[in-house]
Amino acid sequence: MGNLIWHEYARFVSLTASAYTIWAAFWGVLYRKFFWDFVGGIVRNPGGIQPNPNVSVMITLIVKAPVIQIFAFVLGCAIVMVEYPAPFLKNTIFSRSLLVKTMMLLVQSVLAILFYQGTNGAIWSLVAMGCYIRAQMLGEKVEEAKQNRGRGGKA
Repeated sequence: MGNLIWHEYARFVSLTASAYTIWAAFWGVLYRKFFWDFVGGIVRNPGGIQPNPNVSVMITLIVKAPVIQIFAFVLGCAIVMVEYPAPFLKNTIFSRSLLVKTMMLLVQSVLAILFYQGTNGAIWSLVAMGCYIRAQMLGEKVEEAKQNRGRGGKA
């Protein structure tokens, strides 16, 4: 068989998690719901659980104005551009550094866990982040360029 190349596996999981986060952010703009509203919420007989007044900042940033969803959308697009990579990002620090990718996934998971639709994207971002950490622990390096890449038609 062979050894698992952790940073390649993490790249595929990261692409999937980012695509899911982009899709979730789109739906999060249309159907706005703060995911953690049930923590400390007030139960009303008609009306169900209403969020605690202490989380009014999060209600403002997610429900009244979809700021968190828009940031998650932009960051998800940025991660897809880094992971795929976009032509202007090839062989830059963003596409080669596992630490930069890990930090971007951490921020994406924190943003995505806040709104209701982004929870799966946040979980898979954490999985990809764990795989990148494993790749760093094993000392894997992202290859600068493979044999036939970037030769402009001479491959």
